Amino acid sequence: MKKIQILGAGCPKCRKLAENAEAAAKKLGIEYEIEKVTDINAIMKFGVMMTPALAVDGQVKSAGKVLTPEQVAEMLK
Repeated sequence: MKKIQILGAGCPKCRKLAENAEAAAKKLGIEYEIEKVTDINAIMKFGVMMTPALAVDGQVKSAGKVLTPEQVAEMLK
């Protein structure tokens, strides 16, 4: 099971990234869990300075931009 984490304070871009990540996971047909990390201290522990950010299985894959479902899918493979 992939653990997908959306790092951000809950802004519109963060919500869009969460939607795109979920769409990508569903399209791939993988088992996944999405966690929204909104606590700034928890986000800082990932070393992320710009949000929204995407982490997969605890590793930051992107920061500061909203990825498309296709871009997220490439990171989930």
